[in-house]
Amino acid sequence: MSIAARFSIAYPGFACEADLDLPGGGITALFGPSGSGKTTLLRAIAGLERWPGRLAVNGEVWQDDSRFVPTHRRPLGYVFQEASLFPHLTVAANLDFGAKRAGAAASRVSLERIVDLLGIGTLLDRKPGHLSGGERQRVAIARALLTGPELLLMDEPLAALDLARKNEILPYLERLHDTLEIPVLYVSHSPDEVARLADHLVALDAGRVVAQGPLAETLARTDLPIRLGEDAGVVLDAVVAERDAEWSLAGVDFPGGRLWVRDTGHEIGSRVRVRILARDVSIALEKHVYSSILNTLPATVREIGAESHPALALVKLDAGGASLLARLTRRSAAALALAPGLPVWVQIKAVALIG
Repeated sequence: MSIAARFSIAYPGFACEADLDLPGGGITALFGPSGSGKTTLLRAIAGLERWPGRLAVNGEVWQDDSRFVPTHRRPLGYVFQEASLFPHLTVAANLDFGAKRAGAAASRVSLERIVDLLGIGTLLDRKPGHLSGGERQRVAIARALLTGPELLLMDEPLAALDLARKNEILPYLERLHDTLEIPVLYVSHSPDEVARLADHLVALDAGRVVAQGPLAETLARTDLPIRLGEDAGVVLDAVVAERDAEWSLAGVDFPGGRLWVRDTGHEIGSRVRVRILARDVSIALEKHVYSSILNTLPATVREIGAESHPALALVKLDAGGASLLARLTRRSAAALALAPGLPVWVQIKAVALIG
């Protein structure tokens, strides 16, 4: 399963050339600043805007030089920034509208399952005017899923919500990610949403695709570091393995070893994600036993790249198959004689548990 998209988009003041090979599963984030072309590209994939190009989803051609499948005939669901529910219909009737659109595809996902996954069972008799912003968006997602899509498109679905409503809906999006097999293209300029939800990353800037690939691998690039927010860094999948109740810490395991983080109540064995910023990673040639830093791991230097300032370097490290980044001065890199293949110890000053 895969999604192949080639588009050439141009109008006054903007141009976008996109050549994408995306996985047919998980969440692919289209990430970049405002005006980078994220929504334009998503609308082209939906067929809402017709631009020269080719689009094939799971081997089925939706668009090429001789064929253009209109939006209403493409087996996709679309979730906009605003919920766009029918205000005169109850939640149940809005969902029924989506289910009727599904036709033969209705068996892909059941109403009961979607209602349960999105926690909207108590809302079915209400009308949209009596729902919170987060509730309306959950209903909109449910309606899109009930159309039986082969592909779900989400255009900044949390952008219109305040922080409390975002935090309310994110766990539901994680449940969908973990439970359903429908591929999702997720437009966002929020670093936290991308770090928490995405499996695959497409980074855009001024209409150009500057990087694409699996999230962890793409964030660990030194030739073109992608910053989710204020600094370069990596996102790693981990499992909660231990709890230290005395100090309110939890030990999470990833391929490179165990990291200690603040205990946020996750159950032992649960999957989590951790974010490690390059500025919080230091490098030593020997293991420091007497140190305030809890997280010290063996690693190997893989690459050394330039940073935004000529005094700095960005070092890519391999810790048991997982990639880390460290930002340090070029002077320090020279003093340690860092070079690809050198075994070192990494000291991680802060680890953020993000989901």
